[in-house]
Amino acid sequence: MDLLTISSYLLCVSALFAYINYRYIKLPTTIGIMVVSLLFSVALVVLSRVGFDNGIEIAQSLVSQIDFNQALMKGMLAFLLFAGAMHVNLDALFDNKWVVGLLASVGVIASTFMIGIASYFILGLFGFDIPFIYCLLFGSLISPTDPVAVMGVLKRAGATKNLETKIAGESLFNDGVAVVVFLVIFGIAINGDPVSVQHIATLFAQEALGGALFGFIIGWVGLYMLKRVDEYQVEVLITLALVAGGATVAGLLHISAPIAVVVAGLMIGNQGRRDAMTDKTRERLDTFWELIDEILNAILFLIIGLEIILLTFGAKQIFAGLVLAVVTLAARFIAVSVPVTLLRLRRTFHPHVIKILTWGGLRGGISVALALSIPEGPERDIIVVITYIIVILSILLQGLSVHKLVAFASKEAEKAEAEIRKF
Repeated sequence: MDLLTISSYLLCVSALFAYINYRYIKLPTTIGIMVVSLLFSVALVVLSRVGFDNGIEIAQSLVSQIDFNQALMKGMLAFLLFAGAMHVNLDALFDNKWVVGLLASVGVIASTFMIGIASYFILGLFGFDIPFIYCLLFGSLISPTDPVAVMGVLKRAGATKNLETKIAGESLFNDGVAVVVFLVIFGIAINGDPVSVQHIATLFAQEALGGALFGFIIGWVGLYMLKRVDEYQVEVLITLALVAGGATVAGLLHISAPIAVVVAGLMIGNQGRRDAMTDKTRERLDTFWELIDEILNAILFLIIGLEIILLTFGAKQIFAGLVLAVVTLAARFIAVSVPVTLLRLRRTFHPHVIKILTWGGLRGGISVALALSIPEGPERDIIVVITYIIVILSILLQGLSVHKLVAFASKEAEKAEAEIRKF
């Protein structure tokens, strides 16, 4: 089946599930599409157990032809990250540089080791003989918060701009760091790469710092062109070329495409919005990238929901996944608490910032894509299923309730401020 045919099917099914959600379920669009696709997948599995195999065979044939890792990591992700970065205020991000930087670097690395060590013992208790290096690999792929899932939830959470900047800024950058950590551990586990500080530092500099520098260069080129054009159709085309071409070249140079497009998106969304666009262009450009964001999000969450029909779930795997979902959340809490507590010695934070950053740290498609990139084997099968369980729980439980936590925390903060003013 060719790419156009697969894309057509996915668009049609996404539109149908979005309609069903809008009319009857009324969840946020992307989460609603995922819920409908999950229910659809479960229904196909149940029907196949009672003898109706045609439906699941057709669905499996379609889904098996989608390379989720390639589709997300080398396709949709760059466009989704650019769309998100365009709406992050650079001044506010700079004001929060320490908390964002620590969470996106030290937080990810610390979480990788906490989850890796815990999963080694927990999986052993459930009878899974997984080498420790694979447990660290699992820790690296499940540690990053997914910018795609996080940005979608933030749109309706009602968080303050300062808090939104912390959550969005971290999620936009930590996936780039997490991919570098994943590549280092992947090289050790799969390719037998040497464990050396020099090798790790070189890879980090090449991927992360190289990606940031390349993003600055293509962002500057984009700004130069935008300043000399006053026609929104051409300006939209320039931003599209910036993302698609930039991500492709970054891949050829073996540097981080996600970090590159985030840096470029921040430049276009801030300096470009201020110095290189008319009001009409800003409006049209925002509308265009919002549509790109919504459409790609819909397709991404549809695929996540449909992936269930390709996986085999055993009772032990399900229980291990549930336990590790709690471990992942606990590791996130510790990784957030330590840097925020230390930074509180020098600056003021929202009183409930640790709770919100912890619960708002959703796992999503990036974790699934990285898990699917592991070569075939018994370790991969277990890691993929457990990753899938954690991602689904994160999106459903955290994604559907974080806005309530934000609203509650905001009211509590207002009450506290009112009590202080009385004195």
